[in-house]
Amino acid sequence: MSIKVPEKLSKQEFHRLIDKKLHNSDFQEYEKMVRESYKRPKGESDYILKEELSDETLILLDFIFKRIGKKEFDSLEEISGYFRRLLERKKYIMLFAYNGTGKTRLSVEFKKQGDTLYYNAFTEDLFHWHNEHDFFLEFNNESSFFAGVKELEMESRIRSFLDRYENFGFTIDYDGHRIYFYRDVVVSGISQRIDNIKISRGEEKIFIWCFFLAIVQLVVDKQEAYQWVKYIYIDDPISSLDDNNAIAVASHLAAVVSGSDIKVIISSHHTLFYNVLCNEIDKPEQLFFQKKAENEGYILKDTSKTPFFHHIALLKELKEASDSGRLYTYHFNILRNILEKTASFHGYAHFSSCLRKGDDENSLVYTRIVNLLSHGNYNVFEPKEMVEENKEYFRMILSNFIEDYKFNPKVFEAEQAQEEME
Repeated sequence: MSIKVPEKLSKQEFHRLIDKKLHNSDFQEYEKMVRESYKRPKGESDYILKEELSDETLILLDFIFKRIGKKEFDSLEEISGYFRRLLERKKYIMLFAYNGTGKTRLSVEFKKQGDTLYYNAFTEDLFHWHNEHDFFLEFNNESSFFAGVKELEMESRIRSFLDRYENFGFTIDYDGHRIYFYRDVVVSGISQRIDNIKISRGEEKIFIWCFFLAIVQLVVDKQEAYQWVKYIYIDDPISSLDDNNAIAVASHLAAVVSGSDIKVIISSHHTLFYNVLCNEIDKPEQLFFQKKAENEGYILKDTSKTPFFHHIALLKELKEASDSGRLYTYHFNILRNILEKTASFHGYAHFSSCLRKGDDENSLVYTRIVNLLSHGNYNVFEPKEMVEENKEYFRMILSNFIEDYKFNPKVFEAEQAQEEME
């Protein structure tokens, strides 16, 4: 890796670094090392990097300067090393990147360094269809992905996830490394089971995703067969799903990975998916991954304070849904989340403090509506559309909120999202 540590800092730069950047509570642990790594010769105004520093100290200083300043990298291998050191201090990394940037290759590079259970485009290659005579999905039992699945009763574990999304059944032939599918149908009022069906491509993706989630649960539960896993790296699990499904999958994924001591990286090109995860996962490192000009390396940008990636993006989503009339009950979940974050920012204890104060009766009705319609699980393939009365309540609450908090109307324009990324 290339080490980029400033050899010289002006007196002003040094004190700005110590007194401002490293005074941040997230970075205070670095202050002593930076202070002790530079010296100011007598009669000089500049601080000079000490010559006797060890390689390990220089590597750590390189990490510190990237963490608090410009995050520029020459290779995916270098980013992978940065992530591993960052995960010594953080539990989650959320990474946003456009397609073609190299995020899938980055997930492979990270896995090459070991101890990683990962989900990306190549995970689906561990499964393939047998289409002659019987239909079944074969899985590559030689992969560590399937370590110990026979002993761990995977059917019931997978079903606990799959039942949220689909209505087909399956059986696993562990010795033959095969998965057979069936579906229960009602014919003339009688329930019948149709065996050896071939599920659709979308259903297959959901099944593989649920298989992966079941393994993640084994990792979280510290099952012996998966004790080798130190990191989980998930790259774009929802590449072919629409926005309704993106919200559901993001919410479900956040619930699965939260509360464990496993370190998790999740990367995506899907704006809504990224935003929902950033709002539902506790204090992730939030980064935008992009190539430098002329493909000469890579840049990571902190998005935690970038409006595009959080409440503005979600508000834009709600505004578009409101204007189109395609409003589902899960939109109240998003609205409540924004109201809660705004209330907290302004020092209030409850989201209702951010609802427009009119007559007491309307305020109570709005609070009750948001409370009622923002509870319950997200539904993936059968999102429940609001009734017209609730759509009117939603439009009123949203428009009042946007007006009261003086949002720049330009953020709701179509091209704003791309501009904010540059």
